[in-house]
Amino acid sequence: MTSSSIRFGLSETDLGLMLVAASACGVCAIFLGDDPEALIQALHKRFPGSEVFPAADDDIDFARLLDDASWLAEYPEREFKYPLDIRGTAFQQRVWQALCEIAPGETASYAEIARRINAPRAARAVAGACAANPVAIVIPCHRIVHADGSLSGYHWGVERKRALLEREAPPNLL
Repeated sequence: MTSSSIRFGLSETDLGLMLVAASACGVCAIFLGDDPEALIQALHKRFPGSEVFPAADDDIDFARLLDDASWLAEYPEREFKYPLDIRGTAFQQRVWQALCEIAPGETASYAEIARRINAPRAARAVAGACAANPVAIVIPCHRIVHADGSLSGYHWGVERKRALLEREAPPNLL
C-alpha cells in the first residue's frame, strides 16, 4: 500500500452504515450514513488523487479495525486505540484536539471551543471545522451543542447525534 492508497470497509451498526478507511499512516476516515455508494463517493471526494479500494476479505488487521470502530457506534465513550491520519488545516487540527478533550457525557458549544483554542470570535469557523471532521465519533463533534444546550447540526444527522449523546449520558441515579 502506497502513501496515497486508502483501503476501506463498510459495516452495519445500529446508527446505520459505517465506512472506515485507513492509509498507511492510520485511520483517515470514519463516515456514517445509509447509502454505501454515497459513503464511498464521499471518501473519493475527501481524498482526490488517492487510490481508494476495499480492504481484502482476508485482511485480519483491517477486519479488527472495522470491528473496533463499529463498537464505537454502540459505546462512543470507548477509547479508540488506532493511529489517526487526519488531514486538515492548523485551525481544524486545533479544534479537533479541543473536541477530543470533551469528556464523554459532557458537551460544549461552538463558542466554548473557540475560547478554548484562543480564538473567541471564531465560533462559526469552529462549526466549519466540526463539519469537516473526517473521523466520526473518534473526534467527538457530536458533543457540540448550541449555547442554550439544544442540539446543533451534525454532518451525519441530528438523530445519530442524539443517539450518541444519549449513549454517553451518565445513568440517572434517581
